[in-house]
Amino acid sequence: MSSPTNAQRQHPSPFASGPTSADAGPERPPLSPLAGGKGLGDRGPSLDPHATREAVLRALEEDGAWQDVTTLATVPTEQQGEATVLMKEDGVLAGLPVMAATFAAISESLLFTPLRRDGERVRRGEIVARVAGPLEAILRGERVALNFLQRLSGTATATARAVEAVSGTRARIVDTRKTTPGLRALEKYAVRAGGGSNHRYNLADGVLVKDNHLAALRARGLGIADAVRLVRASAPHTLRAEIEVTTLDELDEALAAGAEAILLDNMDLPTMREAVQRTAGRALLEASGGVRLETVRGIAETGVDLISMGALTHSAPGLDISLNIELTA
Repeated sequence: MSSPTNAQRQHPSPFASGPTSADAGPERPPLSPLAGGKGLGDRGPSLDPHATREAVLRALEEDGAWQDVTTLATVPTEQQGEATVLMKEDGVLAGLPVMAATFAAISESLLFTPLRRDGERVRRGEIVARVAGPLEAILRGERVALNFLQRLSGTATATARAVEAVSGTRARIVDTRKTTPGLRALEKYAVRAGGGSNHRYNLADGVLVKDNHLAALRARGLGIADAVRLVRASAPHTLRAEIEVTTLDELDEALAAGAEAILLDNMDLPTMREAVQRTAGRALLEASGGVRLETVRGIAETGVDLISMGALTHSAPGLDISLNIELTA
């Protein structure tokens, strides 16, 4: 077996003896609007520290932060420094606790000081945080720390714009499961920081009978009413039964079967308005399918209760943020 390098001896990876996902325990966010409770946006953002630490350690390991050959060769361990986190465009912050966790994982000697809070609107040119301590530690963690803050702030900013666009209507903006693998807890947190609400966290967190489930049922001679009956017989009573429909006839079937929530998939605006009139408050109505910032207001004005936007997590551009080093003697 080859001997460890100097970098590995100096900065052993926490994965060698750190917590496993089993140690951290499952991430269990509060209920989504479709689970019968209030969405997370109503109670303000919260972030599970175990899920955060696991994501941070994996990102640092991926980046080789404990084997940074360049920093090891050029920056002595005793050299001190400070860095400021600078906004280069306007937006909504999300991810400062993740940035703090990143630097804490790199070195206990680093002092991270947030100057703003997640969920706040910030302007270009603002300094939102500082980090001070061993310069080599700052350099080893800066890219991962910025990646988290830029990505999550981008999601929060996109969400805030959508929430603002539907202001004055009954519609609530919710996310989807179209998240980056391994980052779902963080990205759904960013949606809440932007003022949105979370849809179901995972497949075990809510009932949603989609087109492929219905196709499987119809292949056996069953339909929407059978779908509602089957999920009620097997799913916990605390979960609403949501059915995806694409036509008004399917909507009528779902209503007759007693579905508590109905997803209107890729309907045009006149059809959505008719769906709202036919439903008359008997079920939650969720609009979904290719929703963009340019179209979300018109969808909200049809009277639907929820608008789900996959783009919040799969397409939102990261916010432009930099980390500027200030050397000290």
